[in-house]
Amino acid sequence: MDERARRLWGGTEADAIGYGGVAIVARATGLAISTVRKGRDEVRSGASSDDVVNVRRKGGGRRPFEEEHPDAWSQLEKLVDPVTRGDPESPLRWTCKSTHALALEMFLRYGVRMTDKTVAKLLKQHEYSLQAPSKSVEGTQHPDRNAQFEHINAKAEDCLERGVPVISVDTKKKELVGNFKNGGREWQPQGEPELVDVHDFPSDAVGKAIPYGVYDVGANDGFVSVGTDHDTPVFAVTSIEAWWKQVGSKRYPDAREIFITADAGGSNSYRSHVWKFELQRLADKLDVAIRVSHFPPGTSKWNKVEHRLFSFISINWRGRPLRSYETVISLISNTKNRGGLVVRARLDRRRYPTGKKVSLRELRALKIERDDFHGDWNYVFRPRNATG
Repeated sequence: MDERARRLWGGTEADAIGYGGVAIVARATGLAISTVRKGRDEVRSGASSDDVVNVRRKGGGRRPFEEEHPDAWSQLEKLVDPVTRGDPESPLRWTCKSTHALALEMFLRYGVRMTDKTVAKLLKQHEYSLQAPSKSVEGTQHPDRNAQFEHINAKAEDCLERGVPVISVDTKKKELVGNFKNGGREWQPQGEPELVDVHDFPSDAVGKAIPYGVYDVGANDGFVSVGTDHDTPVFAVTSIEAWWKQVGSKRYPDAREIFITADAGGSNSYRSHVWKFELQRLADKLDVAIRVSHFPPGTSKWNKVEHRLFSFISINWRGRPLRSYETVISLISNTKNRGGLVVRARLDRRRYPTGKKVSLRELRALKIERDDFHGDWNYVFRPRNATG
């Protein structure tokens, strides 16, 4: 068939199919949608392949874009990825690389006229797609990273077998409390979204919420203390103490030891003297030994509190403005998952000033025992006697 006969045949088939026929025929035959549509319209107007008309010879018409501009892809690729393609001076390096911007830059830089659709077609042909950056590079790994993971796992398994409570602790990202947008979406009546402030100015906030989480590994149970002041070691240990008083002591009445896994930094940093001083105070007060193991630097996401507690809290309150502290507590307390997770939450309005110091004398008075393996990351506090 010549060009016209092929167009009329495609149009006839599309007209016979009815609704959606143009797209179906175009996909099946490789003809352009515009060609099939034109053939259908011609058939409807009475055109026939037997009509005597001038038909363009085979191979006539405009040549494909790739033939007219054989260097177009190599030029476009330099604009798309200037750092790795040898063009660090590209003006698009720090701009949004939309197909419209790329088409304009192709003309300004190389004199090649092309539409945004042609740009999109070339990118798709060469297996390019829109992708967000992926957080997967953790930086330099500590040489004892895996060994520390194995050490923590062995300690946790031993404690669970002996009935010792194993808790994972950390501070969740601070949140502004007020009529502000919260990431995510939730079901609402059509055209009736939650109305929030245009700008998230801290000065317009009711305050800030600082959730410190305690996740009980053996019980699959979460406890969150929501602070309103500062995330300090004193706040962290006070939150652990609140968990013990409200939950731990009732669940583990015979426990003489608590095993804590924590990150290497933040309010529960292994370098913090205040963190250690407060843990010793808690061990003395509760009359239990407190064992601590820190995850290596840069591995905080491996801490179970992150993916077994905080992730579900984020899912539960997504798309919900955190307008008040009561809302924050309610959303955290109502967090559940199919694994049976139960979460309790409390509001802590006490002041926790920063800059607290621990004297050398107080440090020497700590009853701390360091493990043979990485004693800076793994240690235990024993309760001191009354005269200790």
